[in-house]
Amino acid sequence: MAHAYLIIGSNLGDRLQYFIKAKNLLKSSVGKILKQSLIYETEPWGYHDKNLYLNQVLLIDTSLNPVSLLNELKNIETSLGRILTHERYSARCIDIDILFYQNMVINTPELVIPHPEIANRRFVLEPLAGINPLLKHPVFLKTCAMLLAECKDDCKVKVLERK
Repeated sequence: MAHAYLIIGSNLGDRLQYFIKAKNLLKSSVGKILKQSLIYETEPWGYHDKNLYLNQVLLIDTSLNPVSLLNELKNIETSLGRILTHERYSARCIDIDILFYQNMVINTPELVIPHPEIANRRFVLEPLAGINPLLKHPVFLKTCAMLLAECKDDCKVKVLERK
C-alpha cells in the first residue's frame, strides 16, 4: 500500500455533491481515505470565471501504482460527467489531481509527480498544509508550511462556511 495526496476541485453544478460522489468512487476503486482537509472556496487559478471553486486535499492509501492511479482518477472524472476540453484551464464539474505519491519523483509525458504547480497555488497549499504542514516536497526539500509561507499566489482562498 502507498500513500498519495490528491486534490479534488469543482466549480460547476452542485459542487458539494460532486465531492461526495467523487469520494465514494475513490473509496470503492482507489483506496481508503485516511485524511481530508477542510473544504476551501477559491478563486479560479490561471483564468477568469465567475464561478468559485471548492477544493479539498485527501490523503489516500492505495494499492495502485502511480499510472494506474492516474488512469482511475480520469475514469472517475469521466463517470461524473467531466468533459475534457483543449483549454488548459477551464470550468469543470470535477477535477482530481495527484499531488504526491509516497516520496516519488516522476517526470514522464503522461505523469509528473509531485504536481509541478504545487508551490505556486495557494488553493493547493492551504488545504495540504492543513492536514500535513510538515510534509516535505521531495524536489524543493521544503515543508508544505514553508512553501505556503513563500507562495506568491494572491488568489483568495477561504474555508467554506457550513450552513
